[in-house]
Amino acid sequence: MTDQVRDRFKVSRQLLAIYVILYTLVGFAMHFFGDWAKIARFASVYQVFSCYVIMMVPISLLIREFRWYDQYAYGFVAIAVIEFVGYGLGTSIAFEGNILDKLFGPHNFTLAMSLFVAFYFPLGNWAVAKIHGWLSLSAVAQVRT
Repeated sequence: MTDQVRDRFKVSRQLLAIYVILYTLVGFAMHFFGDWAKIARFASVYQVFSCYVIMMVPISLLIREFRWYDQYAYGFVAIAVIEFVGYGLGTSIAFEGNILDKLFGPHNFTLAMSLFVAFYFPLGNWAVAKIHGWLSLSAVAQVRT
């Protein structure tokens, strides 16, 4: 079993770079959008790296070969813990009266965020695979010319 887990982390530098760049960009976009829309934000900007890169990239690598709904389910379990701890410790900050509070009630905010953010795993893995495929095709085309 440990060999199977270890094998999931054996990826090319190019693939890992795509994950890191994509998840960093998405993390910053969501952080700034959440702050702008007064939904939620990280207490410190460096948390984009700790959450999106240090935590979410390895999870994505572990589950990337699963079906999309399995990725969502495993991603939900992982992100629910991350969200719960983040809001509990105050390292993630929810704005009072935000749109999610209005739609689902203030006691369901972390659940709503977890249900939403869990989609990042299948969507992120899909996007990384597409980008990696495009770059690979581009490299093959360059070799042939």
